[in-house]
Amino acid sequence: MRLEIRKTEPAFGGTAFGNVGPYEKLTGWAIGELDPAHPQNREIVNLDQAPRNGRGLVEYRVEACLLRPVDPARGNGWLFYEVLNRGNKLAMSRVNNAPLGLYPNRLEDPGNGFLMRQGFTILWSAWQGDVPGSNDRMVAEFPVATDGGKPITGMSRDEIIADAPGSVRDEFIQETSPTSFIATLSYPAASLDTAAASLTVRQRERDPRATPPGLAWRYLDERRIEVQRPGAPYDRGAIYEFIYRARDPQIMGIAFASIRDIVSHLRREDRHIRRAVGFGISQSGRVIRDFVHQGFNQDLAGAQVFDAIVPVVAGSRRTFVNAPFAQPGRYPRQHEDHNYPDDQFPFTYPTIEDPISGKRDGILARATAAGVVPKVMHIDTESEIWSARASLVVTDCAGNDLAMPDNVRVYLGAGLPHGAANPPTAGVIQNRGNAISFGSMTRALLAALVQWVDHGVPPPPSRFPSRTAGTLVPHAEARAKFPLPYPAVYNELRLLDHSVLPPKEGPAYPVFIATTDADGNGEDGVRHPLLMAPVATHTGWNLRAAGYGEGELYSIVGSLIPFAATKAERQKNGDPRPSLEERYGSREAWAAKLGEATAQLVEQRLLLPEDLEALLGAAEKSWEVYSAI
Repeated sequence: MRLEIRKTEPAFGGTAFGNVGPYEKLTGWAIGELDPAHPQNREIVNLDQAPRNGRGLVEYRVEACLLRPVDPARGNGWLFYEVLNRGNKLAMSRVNNAPLGLYPNRLEDPGNGFLMRQGFTILWSAWQGDVPGSNDRMVAEFPVATDGGKPITGMSRDEIIADAPGSVRDEFIQETSPTSFIATLSYPAASLDTAAASLTVRQRERDPRATPPGLAWRYLDERRIEVQRPGAPYDRGAIYEFIYRARDPQIMGIAFASIRDIVSHLRREDRHIRRAVGFGISQSGRVIRDFVHQGFNQDLAGAQVFDAIVPVVAGSRRTFVNAPFAQPGRYPRQHEDHNYPDDQFPFTYPTIEDPISGKRDGILARATAAGVVPKVMHIDTESEIWSARASLVVTDCAGNDLAMPDNVRVYLGAGLPHGAANPPTAGVIQNRGNAISFGSMTRALLAALVQWVDHGVPPPPSRFPSRTAGTLVPHAEARAKFPLPYPAVYNELRLLDHSVLPPKEGPAYPVFIATTDADGNGEDGVRHPLLMAPVATHTGWNLRAAGYGEGELYSIVGSLIPFAATKAERQKNGDPRPSLEERYGSREAWAAKLGEATAQLVEQRLLLPEDLEALLGAAEKSWEVYSAI
């Protein structure tokens, strides 16, 4: 591995961050070579079928970006490696509260400066080989596998929902008329013979696949198909499934080796780096779980790569990366991408038996065997309960509570959304988007993580709903406690056989839902101050509106359902939840109660004093304080 730095420049206009001082930004490429015969590389799918250089090694390169203190000695000695999300840096927005604009990779706004004030050296490197290079995304260049120079082919499945702009995959869909659209395939088709492929549609995920009158499709070229919608009863939320023979699989599993090797390289070469934490949000959190699960936390010399990992809003899922025709951007939800292979056992950190698949495994199993086990802080929100089967992180495959190893902490942000606060297009979802962020909880836990690893100071105990506490229950039981209309569906899970397409379903796993209080706010986990002194019901789910798959869960978007202002308004609306007037009498009384709630979290080390001040400062001006922390 070598770093080819193309540009070095002051970061954030030369802003100084407390005792750490100013930062500089280095950008360029990380260039690597892999030996397919090395024991640590042998399980990278198709690596043995990659082109070789004159030394018999497989070459790749990935874009890299490094933020570090101008005076490295003033840093905290930690490398903060954030796994990119679809080529984008998210930590600046989700941890530092910087604005998340169209170009999140330009690093123009440090937000509250938390990561820099802490003194982290921050590293990003591209890892997803199929990310388009638009909107400043960071790109990875991995080779295509061949059979002695001849194309490799295999069956591939693309799921398409052409509902509205805003989906993470909407750049692959182009609406050509109200009744037709063009979809870009994940891989080029091996043949343009339409008889060798199939297209089906279903309105809801659990509906049978169908080929109704009016459904038609054609190849435009090897990467694009044009689809004619069939009309009623299939609306804009309908699921189209295209199965075809593809060619030219990119060797996506190199992603894990690239992360391993660039972090290992910096740890060896930079004497100021003592520790490394692997951090990832959503897709990236799933990658960091799978990185450890597949044995990449041990480098080529046998040393540990990450001292700690922080998967955020990953739920029980991993990734569809190290596979012949991988699709790293997919992530199974209740309605969308439900049956992709990144959701199967193992789900949790300790090694356990799975009576359903007959396997024995755990996310930390290989790291434990190799003696390279990281500290783990697993952070989920209520969205992962609904859309990512997060209950499987804390229960076994028979539905019983699991004890976490001493090196693992699990936290659930009660009532918080995955991260998307607003609908992509008005009218697609039924409720207003939930804008409460998990940023404040994450900042407090990162500060505790450094103390845990460096000084052995235990972090806050795990805070997650459980079967024993009666706060993780079957869907019907959770539904009975909720004061308002409630989803009829959640993201269930079955054993899947992916050797056939579409995958064949087996037995169901027990998946549970977190309970709520009388207001409909989550009652277990880390309760944000706005749940302890609420002005609304906050959920991690939202429902698709009429015309878009009505009643199904909309992706990973949460809901915010405000309380009525007065008793008269509440009674007029038939709302069982007490109004703001009945609860608090005045905004000042509410702000006082909010202060009590924030003080509790600070004492429990789940909120930093600076975030307490930000929240209360916003509360003095308005009931709307959702973006404050």
